[in-house]
Parts: sequence; structure tokens; C-alpha cells
Amino acid sequence: MTVIDHHPEMPVGAPAAHGKHLTNITLTIWRQSGPDAPGKFESYTIDSISDEASFLEMLDVLNEKLIGENLEAVTFDHDCREGICGTCSLMIDGQAHGPQKGTATCQLHMRKFESNATIVIEPWRATAFPIIKDLMVDRSAFDRIIESGGYITAPTGGAPDANLIPIAKPVSDAAMDSAACIGCGACVAACPNGAANLFTAAKVSHLNLLPQGQAERYSRTEAMVETMEEYFGSCTNHGECESACPKGISIDVIALMNKDYFKSKIKNRRNLDRN
Repeated sequence: MTVIDHHPEMPVGAPAAHGKHLTNITLTIWRQSGPDAPGKFESYTIDSISDEASFLEMLDVLNEKLIGENLEAVTFDHDCREGICGTCSLMIDGQAHGPQKGTATCQLHMRKFESNATIVIEPWRATAFPIIKDLMVDRSAFDRIIESGGYITAPTGGAPDANLIPIAKPVSDAAMDSAACIGCGACVAACPNGAANLFTAAKVSHLNLLPQGQAERYSRTEAMVETMEEYFGSCTNHGECESACPKGISIDVIALMNKDYFKSKIKNRRNLDRN
């Protein structure tokens, strides 16, 4: 029996007992021992848990139970648990990060569910995110995109004053909106095509909107888009990525990226024609 209560020997990460308790929660979880191993769903029961527990705390409690029964714990990604790092990556009842919009898995609480519920938990399902184990996937394809151009090359010397370059507020606000992307991969997992256009566009737009990013604007866009296309599917404007994004990043950034990519290709073509 698994019960969360305020107790001196309460498992680390388990919240104190306040509010109501949910009972008889069935967790149907994808288990896979390795990248090349066959996987399957296995079901577990949480007898009672506070509705104030986060979803990841609930998985902690499950793992405490499994370890206590000499069974292997469920592997899943987590780090800051504050909706910042982008590490958590679960499909919950078929939705990236679960039923609450604008929320990473670590910010989802059990009050979004009911007693006697059956919750299906899967890893991200995308060819570019191969499963490592259980609910953990390899998102290094995102790293390849960033490595190809997600930076500004500048010999800055010492750190300049923050207000040295004046930036109009609408521009800075738009850049900050794009910079909110935490790279979790929910956009890819939700997209029927497994496309990474929202992620890539957010990273491109964050830099391309700022004065510091103008020198490499078009080469950056071209490099990042073409690296993206090596790993991910094509965008056909379903809009699922925007709906699944825990930071609410708009698909408008995809239009900005496509415009800059087109301009980059036109510039390259003109340069070839001159030569």
C-alpha cells in the first residue's frame, strides 16, 4: 500500500498531507530496458496520494514502492522540477506534459486527476528521439541544431553593460518570448510529422531579433534549418506544437524563420549569379 502522509520517515520529495487524497490510481507505464529491446506497457497501482503531489513526486512514490519490493524503478528524466530546465518529457494520456496547458510535467499536480483514474504514461514518440530506457529519450538532435548556429560570434572582451545597446521594447519582448523555450521536445512529440520547427524557430528568432544577432542572421538561419531537416519531419502547420508548448511559444516564430531562410537562399543565389 502506498500512502503519502506527514511522517518522519516519509520518502524524500513526498509532499505533506494537505487537501484531499486520490485513491486507487492505476498507472499504465511504458517499460523498455534499452534502445534495442522490445518494450511493453506495465500497470501499477498507487493506493492513495495527496492531490497536492506533483506528477513527478507521484512517480517518486511509485519508485520507492518498486524498490521496496525489489523491483526495478521506472527511469524518467527530471532535474530542476521548476518548469525551467526542459528535462521532464512524458506523454500523459496521449498529451505532451499532460492535460494542463502551459505546464511542464514537473508542474502538473495530481489534482488534475480523479480517484480510480487510469493514467497512461509514455516517452516522447518521435524518430529523432530514440528511447534510452523506459520513459527517457535521447534528445541530442536538439544539441546538433544549437551547435550549428544557435549562438552569436563576437569578441566581447569583458562583459558589457546590459543597457549598452538600446533595444526597442517590442523587439526585446519578442526576443524574450522566443528565449522562453526550454527545449523539452513537447513540440516534436505532439507534431503528427515529428517536426522541430517550433523549437528551431524559437532559437533562431531569439537571436535574429536582437541587434547583436544581425551579423550572422542569415547564415545562422540557414545552418540551423538545414541541420533540423536532417533529423526531423517537415512542418505542415498543424499547430499542435504551439498547443503543447509549456511556455506558450507562438507559431509566429516559424513564419519569421521561414522568411529569413528564404532571404538567405535568395542572397546566396544572387551572389552565385554575380560570380
